[in-house]
Amino acid sequence: MWLRLIVTLTCLFISAPSFAHGTDQHVLGTIMAMSATHVEIKTPKGQSVDVRVNKQTQYKDESNPKGANVPEVGDRVIIKATKGNKALLATEIHFSAAKRVPAPVQPVSVP
Repeated sequence: MWLRLIVTLTCLFISAPSFAHGTDQHVLGTIMAMSATHVEIKTPKGQSVDVRVNKQTQYKDESNPKGANVPEVGDRVIIKATKGNKALLATEIHFSAAKRVPAPVQPVSVP
């Protein structure tokens, strides 16, 4: 009888951390389009995911943590979102700016 009780309690304690995660979902990918109300992400598997944003959405720049920057198209992101009415709503957007390569300078030929 004690063995059953110990096994049952052990199973409950082992499974408890899985309930603590909550209903948050994470979206990883690259920003393909962005507006004031949504962000469109292309995942590494090639899927397109649309995530809504609002005034409570927090933006966190990984290269400049104290800055007040917002991501741009082409930046890599990890979005922490909650599932709402048929859509994901972003609570936090962690982003890293894509490496901007300056356009090459074309040599001017003199006749």
